[in-house]
Amino acid sequence: TRKKKINSNFKLNIRYEDDDLMIISKDSGILVHAGARTDSETLVDLISFSRPEVLNVGESSRPGIVHRLDKGTSGLMIIAKKNEILNDLKKQFKARKVLKEYLAIVNGITKDNGIIDAPIGRHPVDRLKRALISSGKKAYTTYEKIENNEDLSFLKVKIQTGRTHQIRVHLSSIGHPVYGDKMYSKEYKDSKKRILLHSYRLRFLHPNKKINIDIKDSIPKEFSMHFSTNKINI
Repeated sequence: TRKKKINSNFKLNIRYEDDDLMIISKDSGILVHAGARTDSETLVDLISFSRPEVLNVGESSRPGIVHRLDKGTSGLMIIAKKNEILNDLKKQFKARKVLKEYLAIVNGITKDNGIIDAPIGRHPVDRLKRALISSGKKAYTTYEKIENNEDLSFLKVKIQTGRTHQIRVHLSSIGHPVYGDKMYSKEYKDSKKRILLHSYRLRFLHPNKKINIDIKDSIPKEFSMHFSTNKINI
């Protein structure tokens, strides 16, 4: 079995829970599930410790996991507590029926809004990265600027597809990489800061209750270091 370091700084931040599923707010800096070389604590570790019944749902390496966020990205994720719920939610994501809204702070002054419709695939040289590549999978991102200051823009970002690193690759491709994203920004490397990308809102049909669940998260404190987020109506 995998040796893992327990980092008590990470918590299972539950925003909604019923018998079928829970919605958690993932901390920045924790992996969702282990890869081949992972020895640090993951979100799956936190879930299995706190909700052991989820261990029987879906694949053993990623129990209950409907969709993923990058290690540095924070915010809302749905965890299924039953196999039929997991399958239903995965179908909703695949059919692009789930509203996924993110908040991002990016370098530079963007346009007021924009659409980025460009396929994403694995980077031809660096296997850890993704890139705009004609043979890649379709990826569709829209953004709307909430506010900007001298050198940063605060964006609301929606994605229809869910490609790995999609928002980061797309925003970097238009010259506005996410603040703190060392992988997709040569110019703005800042090792002390987290990446300022947050899964802020999810709306989906509850598989059992057949009602729309529409949930917004709080805005991370790191965002308010750059913008007075309490005044912003999002």
